[in-house]
Parts: sequence; structure tokens; C-alpha cells
Amino acid sequence: MRRRRLGRSTVEITELAFGGAGIGNLHRPVSDEDAAAAVDAAWECGVRTFDTAPHYGLGLSEHRLGRALRSRPRDAYTLSTKAGRLLEPVPPGGDDLAQGFAVPATHRRVWDFSADGVLRSVEESLRRLGLDRIDIVYLHDPDDHGDDAFRYGYPALERLRAEGVVGAIGAGMNQTAMLTRFLRDTDADAVLCAGRHTLLDGSALAELLPEARARGRSVVVGGVFNSGLLADPRPGATYDYAPAPPDLIARAQRLQTVTERHGVPLRAAALRYSLAHPAVAGALVGVRSAHEIRDAAHRLRTPVPPALWADLRAEGLLPEPPRTSGATWVPGTFRDHEQRDHEEGESR
Repeated sequence: MRRRRLGRSTVEITELAFGGAGIGNLHRPVSDEDAAAAVDAAWECGVRTFDTAPHYGLGLSEHRLGRALRSRPRDAYTLSTKAGRLLEPVPPGGDDLAQGFAVPATHRRVWDFSADGVLRSVEESLRRLGLDRIDIVYLHDPDDHGDDAFRYGYPALERLRAEGVVGAIGAGMNQTAMLTRFLRDTDADAVLCAGRHTLLDGSALAELLPEARARGRSVVVGGVFNSGLLADPRPGATYDYAPAPPDLIARAQRLQTVTERHGVPLRAAALRYSLAHPAVAGALVGVRSAHEIRDAAHRLRTPVPPALWADLRAEGLLPEPPRTSGATWVPGTFRDHEQRDHEEGESR
């Protein structure tokens, strides 16, 4: 599994990363045994980057991930978590505060991008993880809290980085505009962009990816399957955590028809597409079982012939950057990853 450095930091990630929302019981329960087996399978596949957040299952994901990683050499893997939501206990019998996670509503999430809130969040995450350090901290979904995030939360992360408490910092969101602002207005090492650089959504091509490339920063992409539609395009599939509209289902099915004509599963094409841009350091795939991470690792290694991308482009199925974006990468111009590593001097 290749490794790439995040921006100008010393932190490296594997090109395939383990997304911990699933083992936080996103949408449905996962047993402790299945969560541990998923982490074990990821390790066997060469995955050495693991991502979590307090938001995922009200801390359950952090507890489970820390437990599964604790016996492994700490310098052998990279761990990221997020700040911006504090967990506060609530009395039993309160409203359902799980927010899509199948967990007891024992806590409520409190938005807090103040300096103290970010420091407290990191401290509490370390306690839940039971580990000695966190390698990457992202400000988590500051969409409606931009002023506090830029004025207080981000400077707190800079202090943690300067003190050596964390190795790399940034922000993680489902939109591109504010992430682009983080690249322009701060010294963030990386941003985590979910669902906006996929075969169905090319909005990151307009500004975010060119900005990262120009500034020597890194983008970690999440949601490469758009929460399920690109994994299994059928009626009833989800797109961005909601029922997929018919026009997007039809488009995903057209994508699948072309990829399978070349003997390539749509999942493999979706994963390889998201990793192809030179600003992208890695792809984070949500995992809830050993089977899912093994499948992702297998799809990453699936050969994708250049003719597949040419056919997708000919049929108007590849996202196109706006003419005004100044983009230097055109969808469909895919280089072999080994060649990319050699050209850019990236570490593995």
C-alpha cells in the first residue's frame, strides 16, 4: 500500500484509509467483534491510516478503533480524528440524540470551535482512544461556524502542531468553498473533502483541487461512493445519506454499463478516479466489516484500461472542470500511480 505525505508535514498516509463512521454504528449496529475484525482485515490489506471522530456513534468509533489499534506498533500507522463537537452527558430517557447512529442517546453533541473547545475535544478523544497521540486533527463540519473556526479553532490546532502534540492539521467537510478558504487563508496541511470529488460530483475540480495543487497541500477524499450509489446503483440506493434521485440513479447505471463493458466493477472505477488527481493523497472508505475493507483493497488493485476513461468521457459521463477554474488536470488523463509517485517525488 503506497504512502503519501500530507502537504509539507511529516505525516504520511496510505492511499487507502479506513473510515470509522461505520464501526460507530452508522445507520445500523455493528458488533464489537465485527468492528475489531474490520480493523484486523484492514491491517492485513496494508491499510495503515485510520480515521474517526467523536461524532461517530457518540464516541463509540473512537473507543473501538483505539481498542483495536492499541496492541499495534504506534509508529506503524497514522490516526486522524476531528474537533468541533463536544460530547456532554444527558439524563436517561431524553430525546434521540444519535443523529443517524444506532447507539443509546447517552450524550448530546455541542458545537464548540473555541480554542478551549478544540483543546478539550482533542484531550477527550485521546482518553477515548486510549492512545498516546493523534497524528491528524481536522475541524469537523464548521459550515455554520466559520467565524469561530477561523478565529479560534484553527489557531488552537496550529498551537498543538507547533508543540508537537499533533503532526498535521486541517478541516473536514462535505463542501468545497470553505475548504478552499482553509487552503488560502491558513497553513493547514490537508483538507478532508467528502463526496465532492467523485464520478457523480466534480465540484472539487473547480477550485479546491487546483488550489491544493498550487499551494503544495493535500486533499484526502471521502465519500468516493457517494454514500452507496456508486457502490450499487439501483432504485432505493442512497446518495449523500438520502434516497438517491432518479436522474442520479440513471447516471450511475450508465457509468456502470460502461465500466462493466471493460470488465471493471463500478466500485473500482469510482475509487481509482477519486485517487487520480495529483492533489489527492488518499481516499477514505467507510468500513463496517472485514469484507468491505477487503473489497476496497481489491478494487484499488483492479486494472483499469485507459479505454474505459476514454469511453466515459466520450459519453459525457466524466465530471468536467469549469473553463474558468484554471484546472491543470483534466478528467480522463489518468497516469499510473507508480509513474505519478516517480514524477512528484512522493514517498511511499
